[in-house]
Amino acid sequence: MINRRVFFGSATAIALGLSAIPAIADPAAALAALQDTVLSTGPNGEPPAPASSVSLTADEIDQIKAMNATAAIVMHYGGNDWSQAQINGLKTQFAEMGIEVIAVTDAGFKPEKQVADIETIMAQSPDIIVSIPTDPVATAAAFRAASEAGVKLVFMDNVPANFVAGRDYIASVSADNYGNGVAAAHLMAQALEEAGEIGLVFHAADFFVTRQRYDGFKATIEADYPNIEIVAEQGIGGPDFSGDADRAANAMLTSNPGIDGIWAVWDVPAEGVIAAARASGRDDLVITTIDLGENVAISMAQGGHVYGLGAQRPYHQGVTEAILAGYGLLGKEAPAFVALPALPVQQSNLLDSWMTVYSSEATDNIKNSMQ
Repeated sequence: MINRRVFFGSATAIALGLSAIPAIADPAAALAALQDTVLSTGPNGEPPAPASSVSLTADEIDQIKAMNATAAIVMHYGGNDWSQAQINGLKTQFAEMGIEVIAVTDAGFKPEKQVADIETIMAQSPDIIVSIPTDPVATAAAFRAASEAGVKLVFMDNVPANFVAGRDYIASVSADNYGNGVAAAHLMAQALEEAGEIGLVFHAADFFVTRQRYDGFKATIEADYPNIEIVAEQGIGGPDFSGDADRAANAMLTSNPGIDGIWAVWDVPAEGVIAAARASGRDDLVITTIDLGENVAISMAQGGHVYGLGAQRPYHQGVTEAILAGYGLLGKEAPAFVALPALPVQQSNLLDSWMTVYSSEATDNIKNSMQ
């Protein structure tokens, strides 16, 4: 077992409820340790249950198949690899349980569109809705109406305001977003040899998981790496996250010509930071981020701007969400919050990590880009 008091920095120790310890001197050891624990808590402060603790017996699956249940997948945003992997995991597991997926929607990060999607789906009387709220307040009434109509709700990452697990919904499932923020910070420190100036491109919205990423990254840099200075921060609101991040990074590079690295809150904004670095002629700019999308993977494979990232495990997250929906159909007690550990990714483990994240081999574009 890894001795966390040796390998975890002070910010990580605090997140784990450990006593504060001196700043670490070995980012690589901290990155390895992250894969053995979960630092995040749930949207309402719930302790995490491991995904490995969620399962159905063959007899339970047979009971579910006999129900001829239906499910809808109500996404906040469908235009990235993470969302598609979630959907693939959900569809695969639902098929094994004999549950028909009757709708998959994409709100384009617009709460009013997601509310309309839910209302349209409710006309089809689904037994299950799996969703990630675009806004926990603006979508709460629509989700509550579904819950009160008897629909079994399972949430990805975020939950509606004032919802209680076990009463209003079955469970929420998430990656370790705080831990992935910590991973991206250690990777940044490793790339910069623990000294330099950096900027942060964060998500300027009331979105639980992206806030956790920001908190994990910033706390780790400030607590564990005193020779790395955060000199600029800029929030982005979308829906053009890549374009917004491009403009934010350009402003940072203009105002802080000595900046050494920029962290982006997920892979699509990171693509905008890459574009800004290229436009500014900053071939040396280091980028770390969260989420293993194809474009940032290609940059990593080529030895480009993206040095590394913290990856979620969206395919397995989708599988876990589908199983928990089965808990709801059976009336089986479920943990309120289930989380999957962070996965630090660098060029050296990129191809293996792609398989872990997506349950498929890396694309030819990534393989052909490997240096």
